[in-house]
Amino acid sequence: MTQLDCPPNETRALWTPRALTERWTVGPTSGRRSETPDKAFTVSVYQQASCRRHTLPQHTDHINTAPPPLTPSPCAPPPPLLCATLSAMTTVAVLGGGIGGLAASYYLCKSPQVTKVVVLESSSRLGGWLWSTRRSDGAVFEHGPRGIRPAGAVGRNTLNMVEDLGLGGEILPVTYSHVASKNRYVYVNRRLHRMPSGMSGLLRTVPPFSRPLLLNIAGEILVRKGKGEDESIHSFVSRRLGKELADIAVDSLCRGVFAGDCRKLSVRSCFPALYHAEQRRGSLTLGMLLGSGPTAVVPPGPLAQRSVDESWAQWSLRRGVESLPESIGEYLRQSGRAELHREAAVQQISPSASGWKITLEDGVMSADHIISALPAKALSSILPSSSCQPLIQLLQDIATVTVAVVNLEYEGSVLPVQGFGHLLPSSEDRGLLGVVYDSVPFPQHNRPEGQTTRLTVMMGGAWFQEVFGDPGAVTEERLLATATEAVSRQLGVSSAPSWSRVTLQKDCIPQYYQGHYRRVESMRSFIRDKSLSLSLIGSSYDGVSVNDVIFSGRTAAEELLGSV
Repeated sequence: MTQLDCPPNETRALWTPRALTERWTVGPTSGRRSETPDKAFTVSVYQQASCRRHTLPQHTDHINTAPPPLTPSPCAPPPPLLCATLSAMTTVAVLGGGIGGLAASYYLCKSPQVTKVVVLESSSRLGGWLWSTRRSDGAVFEHGPRGIRPAGAVGRNTLNMVEDLGLGGEILPVTYSHVASKNRYVYVNRRLHRMPSGMSGLLRTVPPFSRPLLLNIAGEILVRKGKGEDESIHSFVSRRLGKELADIAVDSLCRGVFAGDCRKLSVRSCFPALYHAEQRRGSLTLGMLLGSGPTAVVPPGPLAQRSVDESWAQWSLRRGVESLPESIGEYLRQSGRAELHREAAVQQISPSASGWKITLEDGVMSADHIISALPAKALSSILPSSSCQPLIQLLQDIATVTVAVVNLEYEGSVLPVQGFGHLLPSSEDRGLLGVVYDSVPFPQHNRPEGQTTRLTVMMGGAWFQEVFGDPGAVTEERLLATATEAVSRQLGVSSAPSWSRVTLQKDCIPQYYQGHYRRVESMRSFIRDKSLSLSLIGSSYDGVSVNDVIFSGRTAAEELLGSV
């Protein structure tokens, strides 16, 4: 799904009315799937080390081909200490074959300084939450992310990767002028309301709001700067832009992006550009005009530049977003430096004199460095409690939520409005997060023969247990009935779907509660202080979007290699 990019120079795009309706997406956003945790590399750095295993898992892909040369990066240089260890590195283990682990492996394999990259994935497939169903009649359905934003450094970085993988011809762009970009809805007081956009939307009162939003924005510059280190998103927006905007727009937005409760989520970690705009400029408005601080520099390649020239709001791929991890996997097989092991669940990792000892179900291997793209709790379960208890506790403190994703197909054109979809604030329906009108932004994913309407209903999130009970006990029949009833009631669709699929994405989105940044800082401080050759990447730490997770893989590779 579309993701949340927060480069400081995009402060405006994060809080203008158009952005509050353009940035949302519901459901798994990090490219990670419950039975396929996005585990990242596990590799320890030591001289003349090699990968040793007594027994290899059943599924192994390894093809010898020379990798492309390392290319310079404009990003900031990595810490000198990490770079100094690079010459001694031979093997890197990546725990998890979701998009984070695959991205880190992709960047590592571009360096001649790494002899071997070993990807260990516990499930039978790669790709994590990036999961597409391709029906034989040509229809495509997404069970996780469905549209990726091109904006900002992280968005350009992903498009540069897509181009390098040869997927440029598969891109399905959605421009800002497209009806799916202009029309975003909220369902409030049992009615659909189009979110205000453009200057006219700011100047007049647009239901469900009680006054023109320009008044909220005009008064924002006079609000005093907050004094705390962190604050909930709801508190921050209420203080600066008014409680009504927080209760309706921002509550809905956070349910769409994080499937979470804006009264608990951290503004500093979830919307860093907003936090830093206030801290550095004293105002979101001034932050928009003057910038709110430095950001990564990623020059656009031709495809990323095209996204700017053509004003893309989001994009997908012709065969679904799962084409991206599939292409990375093929790139790694061709690199000559990567081994991809599926059904290779890691039981334990232990620091050793030469790096790490990795215990699997059927043997033991050694590695120089570990890059972990595993969910935080999954990583905590394989670390040694004797030496890593403080890190284990910090990892266990990161909560996650479960989302039910219900894909529906209806015969004919059944939507009463055209747009990207609609969200619901928690005051309207705690269990239903929103509905994506998939056929509007990506009609290319409809079956070619006969008109159909594809929808995706997202449910649960932070309210899953409250509404549906134990995720392990809820039935697909109940979830499907809830989804179809919501489509009938909220969109007036009287017919039954001709096709459906229910997917329960357990623990799919990490929740960045207040103080999250301190927890992540403490984790990385512990790793440095103990001289552990371990990198943490993935959606548990620095951003939940597909772009964020891919960029975290690049950052980890740069810290080891100097540039990628």
